[in-house]
Amino acid sequence: MRLVCAAARIELALRAVGRAPDALESQAFRALNPTGTIPVLETPQGPVSETGATLLWLSDAHRLGPGPADAGRPAFLKWLFFLSNTVHADLRQLVRPWRYAPVEAEAGQVNLAAGRFLAALGLVDQALRQQPALFPQLGPLSCYLLMLCRWAAQYPLDHPRWFHLTAFPALQAHAETAETRSEVQQIAVEEELGARLFTAPPAAPPILFR
Repeated sequence: MRLVCAAARIELALRAVGRAPDALESQAFRALNPTGTIPVLETPQGPVSETGATLLWLSDAHRLGPGPADAGRPAFLKWLFFLSNTVHADLRQLVRPWRYAPVEAEAGQVNLAAGRFLAALGLVDQALRQQPALFPQLGPLSCYLLMLCRWAAQYPLDHPRWFHLTAFPALQAHAETAETRSEVQQIAVEEELGARLFTAPPAAPPILFR
């Protein structure tokens, strides 16, 4: 969300959420988002949570993607919700696999989720080649996709590397170009994300609460 706003020159007042176990449980945060997840975007119409929803709100409010009357709208919505409901949903199981399977089944759970993620990303890579206009650099779909690939390279923690961006040529080229953008470089420095935050991200920080 921050990257989308930076690329579109949308002013965004950031409020950091701590990594302590109770950071997302405070009364103030739960008033914004009862599910206790991030990100949350405060808008004139009220708070919006869930990554896909925040990106859709920004897209419509600032014309960052096809509008409701545009011919490209159905495809834009399809891939936005595919990223949210399928790709991101499977990746979430790799970040905290213990929430989805008992300890003895965790390795199998990781393998299944990783397989689904890779198959889904193959479809996105194909769409990126066939419909590049839907994925303008650092637009809503682009930013969402790039961050998912970053997390895939970092999780699960202490697990053999299973994700290789080189398996997705269109996506790799897209990521390499994105890393040269000044907005990306500035955020990478500010948040200490590494110089190649999409193609070779550093190890993820430890998860402080399960």
